[in-house]
Amino acid sequence: MKQLSYEDILNALSHPIFKLIGETADELGLECYVIGGWVRDLFLQRPSKDIDVVVVGGGIERPGIVIAEALKKKLGRAHIAIYRNFGTAQLKYKNMEVEFVGARRESYDRNSRKPITEDGTLEEDQNRRDFTINAMALCLNQGPTPKSEGSSDAEEERELYFGKLVDPFDGLYDLEDGIIATPLDPDITFSDDPLRMMRCIRFATQLNFYIEEETFDALERNKERIKIISGERIADELNKIMLSPIPSKGFIDLDRCGLLELIFPELAQLQGVEKRNGRAHKDNFYHTLEVLDNVAKATSNRDWCTDDGRFEDLREHTLWLRWAALMHDIGKPKSKRWDNTLGWTFHNHNDIGERMIPNIFRKMKLPMNEKMKYVQKLVGLHMRPIVIADEEVTDSAVRRLLFEAGDDIDDLMILCTADITSKNEEKKARFRENFQLVRQKLIDIEEKDRIRNFQPPVSGEEIMAMFNLKPSREVGILKSAIKDAILDGKIPNEYEPARELLMEEAAKLGLTMIQ
Repeated sequence: MKQLSYEDILNALSHPIFKLIGETADELGLECYVIGGWVRDLFLQRPSKDIDVVVVGGGIERPGIVIAEALKKKLGRAHIAIYRNFGTAQLKYKNMEVEFVGARRESYDRNSRKPITEDGTLEEDQNRRDFTINAMALCLNQGPTPKSEGSSDAEEERELYFGKLVDPFDGLYDLEDGIIATPLDPDITFSDDPLRMMRCIRFATQLNFYIEEETFDALERNKERIKIISGERIADELNKIMLSPIPSKGFIDLDRCGLLELIFPELAQLQGVEKRNGRAHKDNFYHTLEVLDNVAKATSNRDWCTDDGRFEDLREHTLWLRWAALMHDIGKPKSKRWDNTLGWTFHNHNDIGERMIPNIFRKMKLPMNEKMKYVQKLVGLHMRPIVIADEEVTDSAVRRLLFEAGDDIDDLMILCTADITSKNEEKKARFRENFQLVRQKLIDIEEKDRIRNFQPPVSGEEIMAMFNLKPSREVGILKSAIKDAILDGKIPNEYEPARELLMEEAAKLGLTMIQ
């Protein structure tokens, strides 16, 4: 966090839009403040797109809409969206997006997070905010500076002036100390809107802050209230936790307060170590979080490395790779067995996990599309490079891995490298060295055989035409024979050798080519 002088704040508010908002508010006799995330991020020196302006009505109905409409007339070409049912307006001007809302106070029904709202003062509006660091406001009204000539300290305190910080809950101190706390009683804050419990953990994770003790205790006391929140809203907060620098922090806090078992029981079930005959397995929950952090570290630059408009695409791709890391061992509780010779085993946990993912995604309201299939693929394949690296790295095994992973092979290798969490440094070094061999083999074989996403050189349509066949079992057998021969290195990925093999396999099936 940076200590900002009044001049620093004025510099941050130097964009003409802020001055115009203040001038418009003065003309209408309204108070207006930029509030919440933009102010918080200003002091944290973080980029922020969210510019929220709260307008104190002074008897005017829906003051946020009134000031937005007046500002639109001044700006001319700005785009405005009005939401009259909510008393809010959104204004887009050049590269700026500002949301206006009237100051309000709220009351809640216990069975809903949708508040009953009434016009309120700035103080009442700040009271209803979720956390102290999000309740800070900067005045936009154009008025005398705090050092205006001839004014007393008391008069200065009462004056509205551009850039004045209004911080009734010492959010600035909490920013400095790295604390997440609620402005009022945390039990009321979380019970009124239980989504704030997820936001509490999300902010603590994103900012690497500490959740104040009483606030954390309130998370535990109110955890059951999360059941009234939609899966989509919970998933949105989980995605933001996943994209944090150290996502494990969020999942540990979710577990500590009891929320994890309610929103993602399959992950919570990975916890615990069972010991038998002096042999124990590792705690798969903490192993999973270590893998997730390893993937986060390996992909940390992906979100910031492009200037060509692909930021969101890269961010989205990184998100689902991290979900694959979080779910890579999700099948272990169901596959766990004791073997008197081997000890604890988790055979086929990758296949079991792959089959579990659609139900988990459906229940958690995550997308049931190619993103889910991508996570499934990585979970299903994540043991393959490890097995290859632990044994002799054969061309055949690498070809099959490359064929099945396709364009996702690089992500699979990131996941598998992250999965090396052994405390045995010698073992860890050996796996990493073997993984380098696998990576080089992947490069060499792709360059030589063009295996990634390949289709057999002789198509199914050509096979049917050659032997006068309809879609049938025989066509599948012949295509598989060509594919397996290429993957096993028996023939190159070329047309003539594939056609020659086809004739041999067709003869075995008693098929004759049409002349």
